[in-house]
Amino acid sequence: MYSKRLINAASGREPCDIVLKNCRVLNVFTGEIIDGDIGIAEGRIAGIGEYKGKEEKDLEGRYVVPGFINSHVHVESSMVTPQVYSVEELRHGTSTIITDPHEIVNVGGADALIDILNAADECPVNYYIMLPSCVPCTEFEHSGAVLDARQLRLFMNEPEVLGLGEMMNAEGVINNDRTVSEKIKEFSGMIIDGHAPMYSGKKLNAYACAGINTDHESVTFDEALEKLRCGIAVLVREGSACKDLEAIIKGVVESGIDTSALAFCTDDKHLADIRREGTIRSNIKKAISLGLEPAKAFQMATINAARIYGLKDTGAVACGYKADIVVLDSLEDVEIADVYKDGVQFKNITEPEIKEKKMMRYNTGLMHSVNPAPLADDAFDIPEREIYPVIELVKNQIITKKLIMTHEQITENLKNGSVRKIAVIERHHSTGNCACAYITGYGLSHGAVATTVAHDSHNIIVIGDNDSDMHKAVEQLKKINGGYTIICDGKVAGSLPLEFGGLMSTISADEFIPMLDDIIKKAYELGVDKDIDPFITLSFAALPVIPEIRITDRGLFDVTDFRFIEE
Repeated sequence: MYSKRLINAASGREPCDIVLKNCRVLNVFTGEIIDGDIGIAEGRIAGIGEYKGKEEKDLEGRYVVPGFINSHVHVESSMVTPQVYSVEELRHGTSTIITDPHEIVNVGGADALIDILNAADECPVNYYIMLPSCVPCTEFEHSGAVLDARQLRLFMNEPEVLGLGEMMNAEGVINNDRTVSEKIKEFSGMIIDGHAPMYSGKKLNAYACAGINTDHESVTFDEALEKLRCGIAVLVREGSACKDLEAIIKGVVESGIDTSALAFCTDDKHLADIRREGTIRSNIKKAISLGLEPAKAFQMATINAARIYGLKDTGAVACGYKADIVVLDSLEDVEIADVYKDGVQFKNITEPEIKEKKMMRYNTGLMHSVNPAPLADDAFDIPEREIYPVIELVKNQIITKKLIMTHEQITENLKNGSVRKIAVIERHHSTGNCACAYITGYGLSHGAVATTVAHDSHNIIVIGDNDSDMHKAVEQLKKINGGYTIICDGKVAGSLPLEFGGLMSTISADEFIPMLDDIIKKAYELGVDKDIDPFITLSFAALPVIPEIRITDRGLFDVTDFRFIEE
């Protein structure tokens, strides 16, 4: 962005708007620490050296790094509006987010996407959007909407749009599915995010050849390394449920590989966790504790992500770049002393104007989106058979394992509490679709837990030890227009309304976080395994593109074979 004022300030002919004095600046291009003043004009960095400004602030030798970039996130998974979410991100130094709103768009289609684009203008961060590529995710479930290549084309030139969101139908990519190919061709030349969990060899080669630029689904270093070798940028994920960072970063440190194609992301993270520790800030701190050089960790959090997504004026404290700045008391511990967005201090951004802007211009239809057909009394019956396929949850991951249990084993494990029923009920079009199966690894000593957050089609998903409480849980979700609920002995033990699309609350973070903490606490009190997130883990049990076994409203699905398991 050409600016005579910025050039004059950089040259010293005019005073800067603000000068941060006595800084220790991390240069993310070279990895050096450079001492000097930071001159800021027109919301951008004029230069580093000796500057005078209309306003000056002495940082007393503190470290200064660029604002962090969350390279892949679903804001809906925070369960609050983009305006509320982005304030929490900025509080912990993240000034740029790249979000794929496929959760809400799977519920509300193009109208929901328009809502999110409108909200982007009201957020205090750089709010970029990857257009959802998979609405629905696959043909194996019922979502609330369908977006084809023609509809996506209408949005691709919006200023907030960077490209095509994660292509979850990886099988469709490598098998040249017509609808998938149309979308990829439409976005040729723009960034296309990937989603290829456990893909390797020729399947991964085919996926890369389609023009996929990134992937955030690696759970081991070897998986990440193979993708890097294919030219795919790896977004290292650490959220509330998926914790891949340690395995990948340990491998990076041990191998000494180049890190320029690595960046950090969260994918899905609860707002309460964000308030406590941040998102990318937490990732940086953990990576450094695992032995990654601080400069490389900050590069992954800033300039690497900016280059991957083509953000030319973001990700560095350097001449002409946006004055998105994080001031640190400690580089290694990532102790944040202050945050600036476009040269404005965080405290001056959030009060009071963000509170006034926290409400989106809501699509009223999305405020009443939970419409399941009435459930039959026997909706959760599972026919007796000799052997049963069972979903096994994996701690700290969203992948699952496929187990086979005999009738005797199921009976015994139901009694001892290690196996529970799980069901998915279609909630968008009142089709009456309902599928039920068995799951292990969740815990839950008694009662039912249910949510309308069920990736990615967001039907109702419920787990329980008795049909009566499971029925009651479905009824309660309809009553509150979606969200989380816990039922025990026919009584509501806790509910968290998420009235916007059954995914997001319209209240403030200060109101929402205690409610979220409370319902999670109640889930653990009812015996949910404390090594998993009670609701995020449950929500992924319905996603039919992550190995090995899932359940949708149409039945139990074998992801490895990419087909339904016949009853």
